Amino acid sequence: MTEQQPFVVLVHGAWADASGWSGVIERLHHEGYAVAAIANELRSLSADAACVARYLETIPGPVVLVGHSYGGAVITNAATGHSNVKALVYVDAFAPDERETATHLAGPHSALSAADPTTVFDFVPNSPPGPTTDLYLKHATFRTSFANGLPSSEAAILAATQRPTTIAALNEPSGVPAWRTIPSWYLIGAQDRIIPPSAEQEMAERAGSNVSHFDAGHLGLISDPASVTQVIERACEAAEVFSSSAPMEESLAN
Repeated sequence: MTEQQPFVVLVHGAWADASGWSGVIERLHHEGYAVAAIANELRSLSADAACVARYLETIPGPVVLVGHSYGGAVITNAATGHSNVKALVYVDAFAPDERETATHLAGPHSALSAADPTTVFDFVPNSPPGPTTDLYLKHATFRTSFANGLPSSEAAILAATQRPTTIAALNEPSGVPAWRTIPSWYLIGAQDRIIPPSAEQEMAERAGSNVSHFDAGHLGLISDPASVTQVIERACEAAEVFSSSAPMEESLAN
């Protein structure tokens, strides 16, 4: 029997797009992995997860599913019930339990939390806010808190090209989490100002994740793609399965 290398699926978070994975993709390609960084629609947690789940159904072999930031909440829901997903990887990401929301998990120490949300977000349309209202990060918040650790010129470009998420997406309760049944890895950024490292640590421990740390901000996938790639590769090595129908547990034990 021969081992089958997993297909890596990367899911970006809010105020970003799939291009943020470019440095990671380049390194994974160099190591011979098949990779897809797919679009996250950022409309609602259930709808976004359903889109990712439909993509997973097109992959015949084993998958390592990776999520950054809000993308972590998406993969937590999308992978549930998909036996081809052999590992989850969270990069500065939300790993919610059932009925939890991203807003709740970010907590009061997040740069997203403010008594007056208009100091953090631009609302489109600007009134009255509702579930489908688009949220853009104000450029000052983006540069100093979302993209801290990146050169100011790069942060400014990312702020100008950000994709909005909706109020609903950040506040929709999560479903049954895939990390209850699928092994997971979690990379915590010590300088993350969007999801505080203490919150990430708590989520990672609750999920029973294999935990790593790096000295990066929320966009560590851009500032330090080598560290992110290393964690993904560890998950891939653990997730390699025999091409037969042997159970995942037996494969990891061999």
